[in-house]
Amino acid sequence: MLETMHDENSLIRKIRRELQARSGSRSSPLRLGIGDDAALWQPISGRDLILTCDWFIETVHFRRDLHPPDSIGWKCLARALSDVAAMAATPRCFLLSLAIPQSHCGKWLDNFLSGLRRASQTFGCAPAGGDTTRSSKILISVTVIGEVKTRKALLRSGARPGDLICVSGRLGEAQLGLELLLRRKSAARSSITAIEKHLYPAPRLELARQLATRKLPTSLMDLSDGLSLDLRRLCDASSVGAVIEEEKLPLPNAVGEHSSRAIRLQAALHGGDDYELLFTVPKRKLRHLPSALAGAPLTVIGEVRAGSRIVLLKSSGRRSPLESAGWDPFRGSAKGS
Repeated sequence: MLETMHDENSLIRKIRRELQARSGSRSSPLRLGIGDDAALWQPISGRDLILTCDWFIETVHFRRDLHPPDSIGWKCLARALSDVAAMAATPRCFLLSLAIPQSHCGKWLDNFLSGLRRASQTFGCAPAGGDTTRSSKILISVTVIGEVKTRKALLRSGARPGDLICVSGRLGEAQLGLELLLRRKSAARSSITAIEKHLYPAPRLELARQLATRKLPTSLMDLSDGLSLDLRRLCDASSVGAVIEEEKLPLPNAVGEHSSRAIRLQAALHGGDDYELLFTVPKRKLRHLPSALAGAPLTVIGEVRAGSRIVLLKSSGRRSPLESAGWDPFRGSAKGS
């Protein structure tokens, strides 16, 4: 039976019932969560707090008629948690700000909260509160609090000339998954890894922690907007350049009309929403870098160079500048449309 939303208090009670009672981290220092004017957090000695927030907006990041509501619930938290993974930190709790139409306070909301609850439980990140309002468009903002040992956070700014550039997973899978969805390949949905990666991304939290424990990365960030754009951000933060070898890129698997290498290469270079890790490792530590870790394959794709140029070394041996053509909301088309 669908619950009728008479007012905002009814909506808040529903969110609290669906999230707080069945999710969260047992070890979280969250003293007081949903239900008061604000949450109470007890800082732990010897830890730095990690704070991040992420928008998830209808027609910009997802489409109501294309993306299942449980996927939207899962992904709005997973996206924000990827920023925590990017610093090799541990997520602890999150705040949810949700604006939805009155018409979506029934079954749509139930399924949205189901996906959000699964993500909360899977990644050990407890709901702490947030805000709700009514809107003709679905607007979601998630703020995550995490923690890391003092001065142990991994940053974008540590790459040095001579370091090797590495990535986790296959790049471009989520982009191909979106393109399949847009073409309404519904019959293939249950069997296509790319679609699952687009709908239900898994932030590389454990991989980042294991890399940090092994003291391998000199710099680290997540790949959310495409390799070409995110690599530029890492290089700018570290005041370095880079050479990427086309032949070494871990391309997505061929799927139907996306089988050509050219299409898969473009997806790997510029496709967003992968939420893999991009990191650099000193050459002297290469022997300690496994081929896979925490369930993710690891691939060396290039080298950090002095200067500021980012170059793509093609399979033909020709070098060309790597254009930063990843996802930019102020210039690109919508991720979910």
